[in-house]
Amino acid sequence: MKKIREWLWSEPETHLLSEMSLMENIIYGINGPVVTVKEARSFSMMEMVYVGNERLVGEVIGITDKFTTIQVYEETTGLTLGEPIYGTGSPMNVTLGPGIMSNIFDGIARPLKEIAQESGTFIARGSAAASLDQEKVWDVTVLVKEGDELVSGDVYAEVPETESVMHKCMFSPKIGKATVTKVYPNGKYKVNDTVVEVKDANGKTHELSLCQRWPIRAARPVTKRVSSTIPLITGQRIQDTLFPITKGGTACIPGAFGSGKTMTQHQLAKWCDADIIIYVGCGERGNEMTQVLEEFGELIDPRTGRLLTDRTVLIANTSNMPVAAREASIYTGITLAEYYRDMGYHVAMMADSTSRWAEALREISGRLEEMPAEEGFPAYLPSRLAEFYERAGYVHNLNGTEGSISIIGAISPAGGDFSEPVTQNTMRFTRCFWALDKSLAYARHFPAIDWLASYTEYFNDLEDWYNENLGEEYAVYRSTVNNLLQEENKLMEIVKLVGADVLPDDQKLVIEIARVIRVGYLQQNAFHPDDTYVPIEKQRDMMKIIVHLYNKSSQLVAASVPLDGLLQTGLYERVIKMKYEIPNKDIEKYVADYIDDIDKTVASIVSA
Repeated sequence: MKKIREWLWSEPETHLLSEMSLMENIIYGINGPVVTVKEARSFSMMEMVYVGNERLVGEVIGITDKFTTIQVYEETTGLTLGEPIYGTGSPMNVTLGPGIMSNIFDGIARPLKEIAQESGTFIARGSAAASLDQEKVWDVTVLVKEGDELVSGDVYAEVPETESVMHKCMFSPKIGKATVTKVYPNGKYKVNDTVVEVKDANGKTHELSLCQRWPIRAARPVTKRVSSTIPLITGQRIQDTLFPITKGGTACIPGAFGSGKTMTQHQLAKWCDADIIIYVGCGERGNEMTQVLEEFGELIDPRTGRLLTDRTVLIANTSNMPVAAREASIYTGITLAEYYRDMGYHVAMMADSTSRWAEALREISGRLEEMPAEEGFPAYLPSRLAEFYERAGYVHNLNGTEGSISIIGAISPAGGDFSEPVTQNTMRFTRCFWALDKSLAYARHFPAIDWLASYTEYFNDLEDWYNENLGEEYAVYRSTVNNLLQEENKLMEIVKLVGADVLPDDQKLVIEIARVIRVGYLQQNAFHPDDTYVPIEKQRDMMKIIVHLYNKSSQLVAASVPLDGLLQTGLYERVIKMKYEIPNKDIEKYVADYIDDIDKTVASIVSA
């Protein structure tokens, strides 16, 4: 049995246990995606199994002396009592190798393009398409020679996976340490072809192909986790300026229905400066994933000039797919992210949305008859969220490279209530909070991020990077902009009571400048070529213009010059439009023109 289990570990998709095991383990009970087996003795905890005559994918989630409980990742309609359960001897895992990029998978890493060719629009039950194309030939360069010592994480071959991504085949941490005994020549190979043979410390020979398997619920090992001091540049002004996130950081985007969570994540996936994008559509509507596919397939990557899909992986587990697979989808996504991180890439993972994932946990927990906690969610919801978000981070890899995983999770609280359990527990494990406001979205202010409710804990970590790359004045501009927005909020409470006319000019000035910040800076147009993505240098210079306008206006007010005269010049409206008029290239000349225009306008008012 032990040898059979070792054999199955290498290829669990293509092998099943013996007929004797088949006769022993049969379905005793069915409750939605939860199946029970009576008096089974051959299964182990978290083992991947095949359920029923159609061999539906499942996972063992509970074992007692009487019953074994299995979570099925496919629709169980039509299953009957007495159908067999096939063990595999390995945990729920995913195949890692060339062919992941530019692909779209379901929640348990089955390629949807391959399944569509076999079964049409809807996934047929028991579909067993291999995660990676078994017949595609790759151009392989072997990097080791006979006699070399390999340890966990060492790169032994390289494959140009796409025009944007060089795939690095790494020595599996499961083996530990080995000596190269045979090297195959450079050339064309399939993913399962052997390219290197090694012998471990026990004298056992291992054949290394272009792929390996890894359990989705187990984090891949690293040498060291470190604090990141490099920002993840998104090109979105409110996020880069007021609420930045580091490479290797975690952020959440909570918002009510229609507030723009998915749109915000689309923008981040398109424009952030990560090397690899993993987008997990967890329980979202099918039309939203269709939109992702269509848009990403047409977008040109601004970093490489090639298609954005060349460095993007999509995992689609829509709301009409089995609920148990929704629970597995984010683990599949984070495992793929860790694999590319180990190659030395910076990965950004979008999870849309973790509320749907938590709802899947709640449904399965209810079927298991577990004691519910707050709002029916299981008591282990916080620990599951922690396990997921803690797999983010900036790390030193086993092979000496550095990489990172940044996780950005959307949350869909019912009615926009941020006090519900998923939002509150997510806030405990993330350091950046981008709260979406439905009223901003309905007013067509996008991104609809509420600058009063949002926060970040990363700015102090990034201060040295900002000082070195953008100058020390960047922090001053950001602080001024943030303070003006906070002050405007206090003044608007007075305006609601007594009106704006009774305010003195210095307070009217704060409200007017805050309007310039809100409309001209924080609001961004995703359909404008120069505004959909804004370089961090342009963001700094736009803040410089606004702060300069505020300082000059303050001098006029201090000199008892009426503010109305300055407002009537149209200068404020022109500054609002600068996001469209200043291009993303050759910024300095345009910025100087704006500064000069402000100075001349103020001087003309003073002289008059």
